Amino acid sequence: MNPIPPVGAVPVEQLSAVFPEDMVPEARAAAADPAGGFSQMVSQGLANVNEGLVASQVGLQRIATGDTQNVHQVMIQLEESRLSFQLMMQVRSRLLEAYQDVMKMQI
Repeated sequence: MNPIPPVGAVPVEQLSAVFPEDMVPEARAAAADPAGGFSQMVSQGLANVNEGLVASQVGLQRIATGDTQNVHQVMIQLEESRLSFQLMMQVRSRLLEAYQDVMKMQI
């Protein structure tokens, strides 16, 4: 009678054949989204908001120095960056509330 090998000794391919993919961590990691998942999406969103804020600040500096001819475009860009920042802050607040709710749950 052959002894049962430890789980770490069994190749991932054999585990994937027996168990669904969501039960095998290595298979789940291999099947994960190549875009990087949630953390990548959040980082990209923060970078986009930051780029908008920097661009609007540059536009304001151009208005102050008189280098721009189109004040309307700068004001539109400033309003877009303000709205994107407010949206980011609302999403942050909702995520913090959800995290706090999860932490308050009793097991």
